[in-house]
Formats: sequence, structure tokens, C-alpha cells
Amino acid sequence: MTVVTHSASPRRAAYVPSADLVKDVLAGRAIAIARMISRAEEGYPEAAAALAELYRLGGKAHVIGITGVPGAGKSTLVSALIKAYAAGGHKVGVIAVDPSSPYSGGAILGDRVRMSETAAAGGAFVRSMATRGHLGGLTRATLQAVDVLDAAGYDPVIIETVGVGQDEVEVVTAAHTVVVLSAPGLGDDIQAIKAGILEIADIHAVSKCDKPEAAATVSALRGMLALGGERPGSRRAPPVLPVSAVSGERIGELKDAIGAHWAHLNESGERAERQRAMGRTRILGTARHLFQQKFQEAPETLERQIRAVAERRMDPAVAARALLGWEETP
Repeated sequence: MTVVTHSASPRRAAYVPSADLVKDVLAGRAIAIARMISRAEEGYPEAAAALAELYRLGGKAHVIGITGVPGAGKSTLVSALIKAYAAGGHKVGVIAVDPSSPYSGGAILGDRVRMSETAAAGGAFVRSMATRGHLGGLTRATLQAVDVLDAAGYDPVIIETVGVGQDEVEVVTAAHTVVVLSAPGLGDDIQAIKAGILEIADIHAVSKCDKPEAAATVSALRGMLALGGERPGSRRAPPVLPVSAVSGERIGELKDAIGAHWAHLNESGERAERQRAMGRTRILGTARHLFQQKFQEAPETLERQIRAVAERRMDPAVAARALLGWEETP
């Protein structure tokens, strides 16, 4: 099993047309999967039709978002979940979203390297992707990577996010089940409220359950949920589970809770509602990408607007509407 923890270049071997990779992706061949994800990352126009086909052929995988503040132990938890799912015969896909420089676009791999051994033993496919300065941490390519793994037969597909605060909220529209991880003794309950991630959780997990502070964090989270901290639109109160990713203690309970939530989504009809929300996010996200790309390719129009705004000759809102073609430029 090949574990990919970096952005592999599609130019290392003779270039294979993306249309020819689709069959190998559907067969679960790791090299084809890695190449297709690389082309999604790089935005190859040639790959658009193949990615669209893979999207149409997907839609079966349970997409799980793992989020929370830095230091909570998200990567360690993902490793533990890989083991748990592999023991049950599941083929797990992981997209690990890393913070990156908006200038270089380089990812900070960090814990992802330590995830590789677990992933290889469990037959998982792990791909680390840079955010490339994208607000919310989830790039258009991240969701296309999920499509590729979905079509290749990976189920579940886990998205592990960067854990940087308010931007984490975007994960809720890219996953069927969102697990928010808190660590005891770090004041994560208060941070979560400030960051706006408390209410996006379908499941709350508290790491390092062997520490005495874990019980206090679990109690605090349950108290806040009792005061109305549940996720809006959900008809199911989120459980709060203490776990230890290092020892594996109660990881099985977390896996069962994730499965129970998936069953609830399918039985209640909420899955269709979430699919609509995911579709909305992707359409608007792609529209923003195309809008930005248009002016990157023809920067002179944007520069005129920038100068006018900087010189106070034009209001930024008027300039934006002009770029959209909604108003004529004065």
C-alpha cells in the first residue's frame, strides 16, 4: 500500500492523460489516485472532465471532518481511527489539510510523517495538502481529492483540518459528520465558543481521557450543550466522549458514535440536506476561484480598480460590482 504524504509531481514519469487515469482510480490504484489529486491541486484544465466523471461516480463514502484547536491531538486521533476502521475491514482515505504560506504555497507536514506508518499498516491512503492561503483551510482541490478517494472505494474519507480558529467552521459544509476534538487543561471549551466551532460538532471528543482534567472538560462541554450549544438544523444532540488516541482507550466508542451518526443521517433524511449544503459551498467556492483566476490572467482590469480605490476615487463596493459587470466603471 502506498501512503502519500506530499504533493507528488505528475511529471516524474511519462504524462498519462487524465481520462486514461479514471479506470485506474476506480480500481483503487494508488499511483493513479495520487496523480489525479496532484492535477486537482495544480488546477490542470485537462483534468477537469476526468474529475467531473469521478464526482458523478462517487457519493458513497462517509466523509468525516476532524477539527479542533491546535494542540488537541487531531493527527494522533486520525491515526487511532485508521487502526480502528482497518480492523473492521474498511479502506480509509485521509486528506490532511496543512497551513501554508500564501506566497510559497508550501505545506507544513509535521505530524503527517508520523501518521504514515499507521496508514501503511492499515491499508490507508493519506494525502497532505496545503491550504495555499485559502480562507477556511479547505481548498477546492481538497474537496476534489475527497471525490477521487470516494470514487476509488475508500470509505470513510477523513478530512483533518488545520485547527486555526474561526476558519474551521468551513469544514462543516464539506463533511457528513464533524468531530470536534478538545484537549483537557487547555481551556478549549472557551476557545471553541470564541472560534465558533462548538456548534458545528456532531460529536465532541475530549483527548487524553486518562488525565484528571479530562472529566472537567467533558462536564463543561455537556453543560454548554445543555444551554443550547447543539448544531443548528440537527435533530440529534451531539454526544461528548472522552478518548485516548495514544492508548486507544474508548476509540472504539468514538468509531461507534460516528457510525451511529451516519445511520441517523440516512434514516432521518438529514443526509440529503447536508449534500445540498455541500453542493452550495462547492458551487460558490468554485465561482470565487474562477473570479480570482480571471483577474490573475488579466490583471490590468483589477489594477485599475485597485488604483481607484487606493486613491479614494471609488468605493470598494462599487469597484467590486464593476468587476462583476453589475455597474459600469465611472
